[in-house]
Amino acid sequence: MTNTPASPTVLLVNEQDNVLGTAEKLSVHESGDLHRAFSVLVFNEQGDYLLQQRAFEKYHSGGLWSNSCCGHPSQPDNTAAQANQRLYEEMGFRTDLQPLFSFQYHAQLPNGLTEHELDHVFTGQYEGPVPFNPDEVYAVRWVTPDALAREIEAAPETFSVWFRMLFERLQKSA
Repeated sequence: MTNTPASPTVLLVNEQDNVLGTAEKLSVHESGDLHRAFSVLVFNEQGDYLLQQRAFEKYHSGGLWSNSCCGHPSQPDNTAAQANQRLYEEMGFRTDLQPLFSFQYHAQLPNGLTEHELDHVFTGQYEGPVPFNPDEVYAVRWVTPDALAREIEAAPETFSVWFRMLFERLQKSA
């Protein structure tokens, strides 16, 4: 079980990532206000992606495949540390995370919610067991970049919207 509060708050930001205030996470996903997020990509030594299938009980994107970990920082000054803490809470391990880039996106979700995030992307490397938290994650798997590209092309609806955008951006820069 995670130690997240019953009504977690997120950081509302402007397009330059300056914090404007805080708001309750669900209400922000209902209103579509721009807020800060993070995405963690973990790779093994072979360069395979560690994916998680989000728990089906999540209030959005449940059951979809996504990046290793994602979340919303609650404090403005330590996004990397909060990303690593969330990685531990969801996937059960820690690793050194390095910032990769940030990007902004806006997407309507099938259930009427809106993702409008300035997403800070971090990468890390890990070898070993993944004792994931079943309250957060339904399944995990390692997949090669080529196989992942084929899967996303064949069935994009089985992946979270932010991960598809993130993966496309990585493919273009490769």
